[in-house]
Amino acid sequence: MTQHAQSLFADHAFLPDGWRRNVLLEWDAAGTLTTVKADTSAPDGVARAAGPVLPGMPNLHSHAFQRAMAGLTEYRANATDTFWSWRELMYRFAARISPEGLAAIAQWLYIEMLKAGYTSVCEFHYVHHMADGERYANAPELMQRVVDAAQRSGIGMTMLPVLYQYSGFGSQAPRDDQRRFINTPDSLLELLRTVRDVRPESAALRYGVAPHSLRAVSEASLRTLLSGLDAISADAPIHIHIAEQTAEVDACLKTEGARPVQWLLDRFDVDARWCLVHATHVDEAETAALATSGAVAGLCLTTEANLGDGVFPAQAYLDAKGRIGIGSDSHIGVDWRSELRLLEYGQRLTRRQRNVLASADATHVADRLFAASLDGGARATGRAVGALQAGRQADWMVLDAAHPAIAEHAPDAWLSGVVFCEHGDTPVLDVYAGGDKLVENRRHRDEEPAYARYRAALAELLKN
Repeated sequence: MTQHAQSLFADHAFLPDGWRRNVLLEWDAAGTLTTVKADTSAPDGVARAAGPVLPGMPNLHSHAFQRAMAGLTEYRANATDTFWSWRELMYRFAARISPEGLAAIAQWLYIEMLKAGYTSVCEFHYVHHMADGERYANAPELMQRVVDAAQRSGIGMTMLPVLYQYSGFGSQAPRDDQRRFINTPDSLLELLRTVRDVRPESAALRYGVAPHSLRAVSEASLRTLLSGLDAISADAPIHIHIAEQTAEVDACLKTEGARPVQWLLDRFDVDARWCLVHATHVDEAETAALATSGAVAGLCLTTEANLGDGVFPAQAYLDAKGRIGIGSDSHIGVDWRSELRLLEYGQRLTRRQRNVLASADATHVADRLFAASLDGGARATGRAVGALQAGRQADWMVLDAAHPAIAEHAPDAWLSGVVFCEHGDTPVLDVYAGGDKLVENRRHRDEEPAYARYRAALAELLKN
């Protein structure tokens, strides 16, 4: 290794206090940044970034297997096509996935994420068992395959095994087409302990849990799950789907007497460990209470639009100092720029105004949303990511300085160009995760063989 093999010099880099000039980045063998120094000179022999450097974006919500479904449900399957009719198709797809197929799909997806500039992913993993619901001989087989796919691709991972126990509020019995998902709190915790033993936590890998939704767990089973998690790791992340659909809100009101977010906040110590995914249908009181809790609202705009979920009250929530992060969820799109663009555009369409999510302190919408998503996404991962700062992971993307979205623009317009303008190729040129250069000149180092395996898995899944 040469003297400067773990150093990079950037003419411009986006640091916690904004764009800075002449930035030296140095990291150790564990992939942790040790030096981030602006307004300095480049040491002799240090490598230079090909363009402006941005922190890698955390992707806080992923169902990896669903990437192979993208584009296959865009037809009317029901007189009134909704999330719930889409779910029927998704269940049928999930029933056909093999361990080998899941591994291939996940690795290709994570390569796509890296190429887009996502350097961390929170995998909300709920396909646990064989197609008939029986356990694999190696019980965490599918979870282990997904962890291994992340490690092969190079992306950092927070693995979130999902507790899915019931089919609806009131502890309704699970459906036959949910049998691959079903666990008790104790069996889910045992899966977690087992996979942690064989794939231990590291700087690139963290574990937490995900109660699927309030309709899929009971208050008692959620308490058992969280108590067991605390015994394993008292600060581990907790993610949950919540208030994604109005039908879910109505069912919660009918059976539990409260709206989902309010019900959860009233009964559990929801704090910065928590990520409430979607939280689309929250009223004014819930919006304020969620912002105050310190939890992260996990927004998945391309999926929420694709499924017709609704529009999150982002302006009120951000103005209340609420934390957000973004995820690609069902992977109808895999690009953080699309998530941020749609977050703002949803507000524009609702309010018939422009630059809705700007603020007095951040007049550039893209800069505000990018910084907020870095911070909230990092919290949701439970890992030291999301900033070019000593002690964080050496995760970043290098922009193409000649790309039409930023060429000849001043630095304060770069993020606006990247998020709100589309000019053919992605502006993301190179990507590093844990100090390892995984994407160079828009190509991942394992792209060709991984894509071949993905295509083979897709061909198998789509056989009649």
